[in-house]
Amino acid sequence: MAEGEVRQVIISGMLVGIVGLDDVIMKTAPSLQGSTDEETQNRLLEAVSINNYIPAAALEAYRLALLREFKIAHNLPVEKDLFNGLTIAVFGAGCARCSQLESDVRDLLSEMKIAADLRHITDPKEIAHFGIMGAPVLVVNNKVVSVGEVSPKSKIRQWIIDALNQSAESNK
Repeated sequence: MAEGEVRQVIISGMLVGIVGLDDVIMKTAPSLQGSTDEETQNRLLEAVSINNYIPAAALEAYRLALLREFKIAHNLPVEKDLFNGLTIAVFGAGCARCSQLESDVRDLLSEMKIAADLRHITDPKEIAHFGIMGAPVLVVNNKVVSVGEVSPKSKIRQWIIDALNQSAESNK
């Protein structure tokens, strides 16, 4: 990601854009080796605050979210995600089609005003771990819905709606 690029993160159940998060995670990693979670949270929050407004009432939620993103980025163990909403993953090495699929999903989530945990998985080891062949792959709530194509937005929209409906029924 380019410096200053916005990454969306779930904070207190809401999708929040953070400017330069990936850059902060990469630049602070060497100095955080051996640090406690609390020290890591504080350093990340301090670095992210330079280019982002963080409401005082949300400081603890930001600390937790930033630590989680840091751990995910460095393949460190993380506690089970407390986010009970929609999770979407695009698997692919970052080719134009993979990026297009991620962009289409992001656009649809924005149009539909839906908060979701959207990730673009490019690590070949993680892709292999899931046993997925072909790219791009779209996974919605841990269900593979598309392999090897950039599906039309109408199909993606329907998969999102179906996943939301399934989640609502399972929570009854």
